Amino acid sequence: MKFSGFKVVKEALTGHAGWKPLWRDPDPQPAYDIVIVGGGGHGLATAFYLASVFREQRVAVLEKGWLGSGNIGRNTTIIRSNYLLPGNEPFYEFSMKLWESLEQETNFNSMVSQRGIINLIHTDAQRDAYRRRGNAMLLAGADARLLDREALRKLVPFLNYDNPRFPIKGGLMQARAGTARHDGVAWGYARGADQRGVDIIQNCEVTGFRIENGKVLGVDTSRGFIGAAKVGVAVAGNSSRVMSMAGMRLPIESHVLQAFVSEGLKPTIPGVITFGAGHFYVSQSDKGGLVFGGDIDGYNSYAQRGNLPVVEDVLEGGMALMPMIGRARLLRSWGGVMDMSMDGSPIIDRTDIDGLYFNGGWCYGGFKATPASGYAFAHLLSTDTPHPTATAYRFDRFARGYVIDEKGVGAQPNLH
Repeated sequence: MKFSGFKVVKEALTGHAGWKPLWRDPDPQPAYDIVIVGGGGHGLATAFYLASVFREQRVAVLEKGWLGSGNIGRNTTIIRSNYLLPGNEPFYEFSMKLWESLEQETNFNSMVSQRGIINLIHTDAQRDAYRRRGNAMLLAGADARLLDREALRKLVPFLNYDNPRFPIKGGLMQARAGTARHDGVAWGYARGADQRGVDIIQNCEVTGFRIENGKVLGVDTSRGFIGAAKVGVAVAGNSSRVMSMAGMRLPIESHVLQAFVSEGLKPTIPGVITFGAGHFYVSQSDKGGLVFGGDIDGYNSYAQRGNLPVVEDVLEGGMALMPMIGRARLLRSWGGVMDMSMDGSPIIDRTDIDGLYFNGGWCYGGFKATPASGYAFAHLLSTDTPHPTATAYRFDRFARGYVIDEKGVGAQPNLH
């Protein structure tokens, strides 16, 4: 089934009787060439690119719940490539380019909306830092525009420019950034992978790894043993738990990141805005709700829920930025389990166990990295060499001293 405007009109005129399931529900085969553990955005994107770009034939994705039940369905949908460091910016710009062609590649409406992102400037030192970041973005082939106060006021006049503590002096804008529909991304990749022969197996929890003589032979699951020549793990906040079953201890902590949606409002916010004097970021959904978030909860947790002090802290940031939202009612909130690495940057690498590969440590950057993460992980699994934009994302960078500390906070996962 191929989606098109003609198909939508036809189904509307025929009682919508011709729609089919987006993907199959197969039973697991005894063995595959490649098994991906984790049916979230990164796992599904990996499977899609393994099948579509690298022509791998026998691939399966194992998901312990239902597709979209993890972080891919629990985020604020922002896509961007406004990074500074050379280990990060080319990778996220590669991801941005993949976002721009995603809907055509998957033939699925993922609602990619390049409405722009603005990082606000509140001090002279911050302006200098953002000028440096903008230049790094331009050198990597991304777009960047430094806005003064008056240019910014024309775009977003409703902000509190004269806040006595946090006056707004300008902003760094990336016009190609924006948002995408998180569920649509998962469904599009799942559908595309399934069409190319990938088995997507839901309600199939991995309970262990079969390893002999330093080589992985497959995985034990709630639906029996599944053999595999290669196993790729992409399970976000559950990375430490899953990899511990293979005897590995990761440089990763799990923290909760809360997100919030307000009641539906008339169109107000044109793109994505981030508060430069605190941790607050906001956009507006197509249904009118303000979608926003801030800091992670500072303690380690595997729970998909947060605590009230962080709710208060995030809302304080929003009120300082634009007091008008104080009249809006909060509709709902949720928490995603974040895999926080020691330097705030991800890991895409082979492990010391032959045939076992890892993708994780995405911190706040997981959703926006979905296409490039899947492509780079597929490249690694298929060719056993890192993708050119992901050569810095190695396990041994911590031992070698080549950390990619984008925010400059050191080994403090609770501060990233």
